[in-house]
Amino acid sequence: MNMDFERKLAIPMEVKEMFPITMKVSETVDKRRAEIISVFEGKDDRLLLIIGPCSADNEDSVLDYIGRLKRVSEKVSDKILIVPRIYTNKPRTTGAGYKGLLHQPNPNAKPDMFEGIIATRRLHMRAAEEFEFSSADEMLYPENHKYLDDLLGYVAVGARSVEDQQHRLTASGIEVPVGMKNPTSGVYSVMMNAISAAQSPHTFIYRGWQAHSHGNPYAHAILRGYSSKSGDSKVNYHYEDLIQLCEFYQKGEYKNPAVIVDTNHANSGKNPFEQPRIIKEVLHSARHNDDIKKLLKGFMVESYIEDGAQKIGEGVYGKSITDPCLGWEKTEKLILEIADLL
Repeated sequence: MNMDFERKLAIPMEVKEMFPITMKVSETVDKRRAEIISVFEGKDDRLLLIIGPCSADNEDSVLDYIGRLKRVSEKVSDKILIVPRIYTNKPRTTGAGYKGLLHQPNPNAKPDMFEGIIATRRLHMRAAEEFEFSSADEMLYPENHKYLDDLLGYVAVGARSVEDQQHRLTASGIEVPVGMKNPTSGVYSVMMNAISAAQSPHTFIYRGWQAHSHGNPYAHAILRGYSSKSGDSKVNYHYEDLIQLCEFYQKGEYKNPAVIVDTNHANSGKNPFEQPRIIKEVLHSARHNDDIKKLLKGFMVESYIEDGAQKIGEGVYGKSITDPCLGWEKTEKLILEIADLL
C-alpha cells in the first residue's frame, strides 16, 4: 500500500481501562442523556442548545468556556437544556490543514493520534466530572466512536459524511440522539434517507466484528444551509424551509420527528454574528406554526471565549483556530435573550 504504518493504536477497551470513568461521571452522563432524550421524545419542552467552539483545540480554554456555560445554564435551566459542543475532529473540505484535537493535541506540533485519543477522552471526562455535562461531538470517523461512547450525550454526522453507509449504520447502533446534517448539496431526501437508515436495525462490519444494531429512534435532521453550484452559501432555516421539512417527515414513517437548526456554516455564510438573528427568526416561525413548533428541538451554535478566528500560532486565548465563533459576551447575552423569548 502507498502508506507507512507508524504504530498500532490501543483499542477502545484498552483506553477505557487506562482512563476509566468514575461512578459520579457515569451517573452524570446517564442523567444528562435521559434529559436530552426526553426533549426528542416530546416529554420535556425545553429547547436544546448545542453550543461551543467550532473545534475543541485547547483543553484549558475549552474547559474555561464550559465553566462559563455551566454558570449561565443554571439561570435558564427551566427553559433551555445546554449541551456543550466538544468537537475533537475537524472535517476539511480539501483534506488539508488542522484536523482537530484527535490528530494534533498540540496544533503547533506534528500529528500524534495516540495522544489525541487520550486528549479527547480526557476533555470529555473533565466536562462531565467538573461541570456535570454530557457533551456533543461529531462522528467524523465511525470506528473512533467507541473511544467516547460512554461519555457523549449527543452525536452529529456532518454534511460530508451523511451519505456514507458506515456513518449511517454506526448511527443506528448509537444509544444517544444522532443528528444527520443535510448534505452540502442541500438535498433533503439524502438527509431523510440517512435518518431512515439510522432508525433501522442492521447487520454490518464494525471494528472487525460482525455487528447487529437495533436502530436509533432519536436520529433526526440538522439543517445547516448548503452550497450552490457556484459555491455560494444558501440558507435553509426560513419558514418555508421548515415547512418543507415537516412535509418530508409527514410522508414517511419516522420515530420522534425532530430538527436542530445549525445557525452557523452555510446558514450564516460563516459569519458567527448572524447566529442570534437566525435563532430569533426560527423561534418566530415556531410561534406562528404548530407543526414547526413541534418539530423544532433546538439550535446548534458556534461560540467561544473571543469573537472571530485566528491563525494557528497567533496565541490568542479562547479564540477559534478554525471557523469564526461568537465571543462569550455576546453568547451569554444570546442565551439569556432566548430564555426571555421562550
